[in-house]
Amino acid sequence: MDNAMHAAALWVGLNLLLILILSLLVVRQRQKHRVNLGDDGILELSQAIRALGNATEYIPAGLAGILVLALTGTPAAAVLVHVAGFLLFSGRVVHAVGLSNSAGASFARTIGMLATWVSYIFMIAATLFNAIG
Repeated sequence: MDNAMHAAALWVGLNLLLILILSLLVVRQRQKHRVNLGDDGILELSQAIRALGNATEYIPAGLAGILVLALTGTPAAAVLVHVAGFLLFSGRVVHAVGLSNSAGASFARTIGMLATWVSYIFMIAATLFNAIG
């Protein structure tokens, strides 16, 4: 396995770990409040569900971008993967923390979304450059 694929494996693993942790936090809230389906109007459970949902909405496409970057075979592929992976993972962590701590707008949620979007823009530019150039 080359350096780019090792880098991709790191970021895929960390993002999967984040999804697992967020899933466990939903389960914990469900058990605490004895709610099997939905959120029963409980704010903490609703926040946990949305933190997981938001992560599962953004992480899969980001991981696809990371894997494509790793497979390009360019000399800088590992660096590109690490930049994209760091931006995606840190953005998702910061967003999840912000959403878990506040149902409304928050600085952490804003920074988390911005980092996620920057990772997407970076991956869009890098993959298109590699495809065209």
